[in-house]
Amino acid sequence: MRQFALIILLLLIVGQPVSTRPIKLNHDQTGLYRFQSFQLPFMGGLECDACKAIMDIVDQLLEKNTTEDVILDVMVEFCKVGEIETPRVCEYIAREFKDELFGVLTGHYATPDEICGMLVGSSCDVPYNPNTPWNVTFPKVAKPPVTIPKPPKAGSPKLTILHLSDLHWDRMYQEGAEVECGEPLCCRSNDKKPAKGKPAAGKWGDYRGCDTPTRVFENLLQTVAKQHKIDFVYLTGDLPAHDVWNQTREDQTSIINQTTAMFQTYLPGIPVYPAVGNHESSPVNSFPPPFITGHNSITWLYQSMVDSWVTEAKWLPKNTTSTLIKGGYYSVRLYNGLILVSLNMNMCNDQNWWLLENEDDPAEELQWLIGVLQKAEDNHDHVHILGHIPPGSGDCFKQWSENYNKIVNRYESTIRGQFFGHTHKDSFEIFFEPKTKRPTSMLYNGGSVTTYSYVNPNYRTYEVDGNYKNSSWAVLDHETYVMNLTDANLTDNPKWNLEYTAKAAYGMKALQAVDWNELVGKFEAVNSTLFDQFYKYYYKSHVTQPCDAQCKTNFICDLKTACSGSKEFC
Repeated sequence: MRQFALIILLLLIVGQPVSTRPIKLNHDQTGLYRFQSFQLPFMGGLECDACKAIMDIVDQLLEKNTTEDVILDVMVEFCKVGEIETPRVCEYIAREFKDELFGVLTGHYATPDEICGMLVGSSCDVPYNPNTPWNVTFPKVAKPPVTIPKPPKAGSPKLTILHLSDLHWDRMYQEGAEVECGEPLCCRSNDKKPAKGKPAAGKWGDYRGCDTPTRVFENLLQTVAKQHKIDFVYLTGDLPAHDVWNQTREDQTSIINQTTAMFQTYLPGIPVYPAVGNHESSPVNSFPPPFITGHNSITWLYQSMVDSWVTEAKWLPKNTTSTLIKGGYYSVRLYNGLILVSLNMNMCNDQNWWLLENEDDPAEELQWLIGVLQKAEDNHDHVHILGHIPPGSGDCFKQWSENYNKIVNRYESTIRGQFFGHTHKDSFEIFFEPKTKRPTSMLYNGGSVTTYSYVNPNYRTYEVDGNYKNSSWAVLDHETYVMNLTDANLTDNPKWNLEYTAKAAYGMKALQAVDWNELVGKFEAVNSTLFDQFYKYYYKSHVTQPCDAQCKTNFICDLKTACSGSKEFC
């Protein structure tokens, strides 16, 4: 998307399509389309300088009141001629991002240098604004001695929490539709039937660029209702499908409401605690800070969350409304002793163009989080944290992530679990105290319901120390269940099989940060069968390629990286 935006800016100079070689698309490990190569004939190695020059001219064009429709028509034509996407996607994607693009450009929220730092990246040698130093403020309260949760006594109450992430429910999924449609999302009712000998969408899905059929979502909830006695659900974002070129605000509101209705139908009476993903907005990744008002305000989305989760389902109490409307985050007391915090990780999303304004701590979310955690510490409560984009992900701005890490390390004895998604993979991140390099906290990535791309659907349950006096509320174990899509598409009755249980699979006595760090140490051994198991589970038992020594090194580094852009503990 960065390169697509740069192409748009180039067009504003030339005023007509320019000749360019076809742009190759590559499926990266997240299954998202990204541009693999990008070269304009007159740019050479001057990409950064060209971008800055372009942005200066963009400002001049906008000051001359060049109409948005004229610019938009040029963008669409270039997209088609350059074969960036199919004509259908070109037509829709430009209009989908129109308001955001012109809102950011005409709002003068950033200098040309700052915008190019985002579009071009670090090669521009100009720190992109959200990565410039800023710091949250901590109360002048000394950090108490670190407390490590003790194993509960035999027979102590336990909770079972269902974790679902990255549903990406495609209500237009069509069995028998074209799988290789040439667009970022296929297997849809508006796709053609495949040519003879070409693959067709299966009954329960496809491993390629296709999302979750309705029947898979229903079957998952039916299975959970029959096989598990769960206490509540952690739902960590990305409800809509990947048709990001053709989504409206009404579509996004509708998917929130219909998802809520599905849970109420199949898991009645069981609370669901959601976190907002980057795909919930229209356009995708667009989450303006609170000071953006009028048509570009994000209030429409946050209000729909309140209407669905607070008013309709009553999963959340009314006192969550103020922070939901302000920034899409909230806290709620689940039990005496346990508080849940749900964060809007789009405030660190490096594809959220509205952050070009460089507001420190957008929506004051992190400062609010400190207040919640300090109060919990004062009251001897413990906290679980939900979010979508993991702070160690390259999709999270470094400075935001650094501040989040400081918060986690300061309140390590209060935080007893972090539950995230976004990557569609089964993984985890370990937090470390910088000075001592001591592991402080754990973050669990729950995988995805979608198969997008080349993974099996999964859900996870956590066994958590339960509701009794002096409970630690810590994660004691977790189980991951997968649907083998290849087998499922051969039957009308798919199975969700137990893939693994954490403690048994890895030979762990407990699931504290120190235990996971010891496990990663074992991964580093040559020919480690434990790492081989992790690698299999990462792709949810659908491994498509081997992992060589460098691949293994990268994985181990990622597991020890909870701070974006930092390889300090690798």
